[in-house]
Amino acid sequence: MKVIKHSGHIVPFDVEKLKISLQKSGASPDLIQESLAQIQNQIYEGITTKQIYKMAYAILKKASNGHAARYNLRSALQMLGPAGFFFEKFIARLYAADGFKTRTNLTLQGKCVSHEVDVMLKKENLISMIECKFHSSREGSSDVKVPMYILSRFNDLKVKQHSIFSSSETINSCIIVTNNRFTKDAESFANCSGISLLSWDYPKDNNIKSKIDKGALYPITCLTTLSMVEKEKLLILDQLLVKDLINDSHSLHKIGLSENRVRNVLKEASQICKLI
Repeated sequence: MKVIKHSGHIVPFDVEKLKISLQKSGASPDLIQESLAQIQNQIYEGITTKQIYKMAYAILKKASNGHAARYNLRSALQMLGPAGFFFEKFIARLYAADGFKTRTNLTLQGKCVSHEVDVMLKKENLISMIECKFHSSREGSSDVKVPMYILSRFNDLKVKQHSIFSSSETINSCIIVTNNRFTKDAESFANCSGISLLSWDYPKDNNIKSKIDKGALYPITCLTTLSMVEKEKLLILDQLLVKDLINDSHSLHKIGLSENRVRNVLKEASQICKLI
């Protein structure tokens, strides 16, 4: 049976790939088998992967908000837009969880011109700059022009001393991050040029998805018990992670949620972070 991907490409239906995505949601083996059976009974020739995703999401949500939220993770990252400002702050939190000092939204003077830098990192006296490339749709990808351009900015900045975390610091390395994917040419050029890349699924064992799952660093946009307006209010209050709400639920009251809704949100938050 053929299905239509987000890109418009027509490919064979891959039940194993669907099974893996359901496993990553935290669903039990019985729920996964039940979900697969229901979906396989409903799909048809030419169905879109988006429609299959909606089927799976509905089944998981009926069983557990937490399962549905983790299954919805990639879409949740796209909600950190539209310009990607909150995505930059989210990426800083991912690195902070790995022991990096972070700063966001800086303007630094290079040898030739000044540059806006999304995120700066420091660990063991090494300084890295991060450029974030945010895509608001699943189809967007970062091609080879992106690392070519960022390399020129890095070269202009690394020859100067900067005051970032302290005085007289040198930028040692450069990282480009996207919520979607890099093209193969972009990966090849970056590897050849000494630039690190981080995307939804790259590198294979240390990508955005694995970093989130490893540290339970789920963005609040994946919560199913909040409206998009409520999520935006929380982001403005600098509540980026589901963990933030578990540790301090005051912000939920601050945006006007009733006691009953606060309890429901915290229950889902605990399910997402696998505390219950």
